[in-house]
Amino acid sequence: MDLTVKTFSELSNDELYLILQARARVFVVEQNCAYLDIDDIDRRSYHVFYLSNGQIDAYLRVYLKEPGVAQIGRVLTIERGKGLGIDLLKEGIEICRNKFNAKSVYIEAQSYAIGFYEKAGFKVISGEYLEDGIPHVNMKLVL
Repeated sequence: MDLTVKTFSELSNDELYLILQARARVFVVEQNCAYLDIDDIDRRSYHVFYLSNGQIDAYLRVYLKEPGVAQIGRVLTIERGKGLGIDLLKEGIEICRNKFNAKSVYIEAQSYAIGFYEKAGFKVISGEYLEDGIPHVNMKLVL
């Protein structure tokens, strides 16, 4: 299983299909949340993922939110309990630093995952709010 980092235009049709399939599996089916996943942000993002046996095992996207601030989103793991999520997050942070020269990284985190992001140095910067019916908080990492 190899870590892959690609821009939208570098993704193959098969890779894009597998990414969208994994995002639908986790965010729509598992979390029972109907929302519009496909947005124009994908086109300006780096897509970071582990792929093995024809499936996405873990995925996130990274993009420039505003000058000096990068954002990580759509973080998911299919193969849980193997440390893929934290490895992927660390790679996403490096992309924020090296590709975007970001001073900070922003995440709209599902509340249940606060501890996961705190392990990587993120701090909660908002109160809890509902997004698509799921409790979230905003978190920030200063680079």
